Amino acid sequence: MTMIANTFLQDIDEVFDLYKMASDFKKTVSGIQWPEFDRNMIETEITENRHWKIITDEQIACVWSITFDDLPVWGTQNTDPAIYIHRIATNPNFRGQKFVEQIVEWAKQFAKENNKLYVRMDTTAGNQRLTDYYVKCGFSYLGEKKIGDADGLPAHYHQATMGLFQLEV
Repeated sequence: MTMIANTFLQDIDEVFDLYKMASDFKKTVSGIQWPEFDRNMIETEITENRHWKIITDEQIACVWSITFDDLPVWGTQNTDPAIYIHRIATNPNFRGQKFVEQIVEWAKQFAKENNKLYVRMDTTAGNQRLTDYYVKCGFSYLGEKKIGDADGLPAHYHQATMGLFQLEV
């Protein structure tokens, strides 16, 4: 049985384990890896009910976070009513279970319930396989954007080129 629920503070060590595993995998696939994320940032997402998990077989199989604001990445489009998905990380033991597709279905419903018109994501540009997968999941690929000084964002955004994705709900 698979269930989507908010992440709890007592899950935080497991969340960081998943981020580490996802970062290591990302490095083997694209040569790029996530930095170590700020624990306070993740704790804030959890306490604000913006951090989510998929539980399968009583284990955290996948995590992600959302925000309603992403000005450094989306610029003037940030004023559009949208939710932004960040940092999807899957436990390698559960890869291949189409969690992104489940997250997309969840996000469309969540967006509607919160009067949002779009679900948006970004990822480091250059991973064609991942770009194709997100398009297969229903997103439109909007192209690339060069990020300058990414104040307030994790370090991997600084001077990075990101691929932007959008889904109308």
